[in-house]
Amino acid sequence: MMKNQLAGLMKQAQAMQDNMKKAQEQLALIEVEGVAGAGLVKVVMTCKNDVKRVTIDPSLLADDKDMLEDLVAAAMNDAVRKAAATSEEKMGGLTAGMALPPGFKMPF
Repeated sequence: MMKNQLAGLMKQAQAMQDNMKKAQEQLALIEVEGVAGAGLVKVVMTCKNDVKRVTIDPSLLADDKDMLEDLVAAAMNDAVRKAAATSEEKMGGLTAGMALPPGFKMPF
């Protein structure tokens, strides 16, 4: 009896590992956009935090360098938050029903 239960658990663990790998591959394809300065600076990145492009409105190029740097940083932070939220949402379904401690983060 115990042997069958262990085999069942191993099978479930393997299926979960396969599902997590597929979900991580999908996250690498999902793009999010971070914006700052009412859309004057935009950063597009994947949910694996690979930056795909940065767009800066030409009107900012003649402005204060410090302000432009702040807007780029704000757009990056916005994109990172959106990527994290999307990743958590996509991966949350895989960990539903597992007895994980509160605040536990899976390695993704």
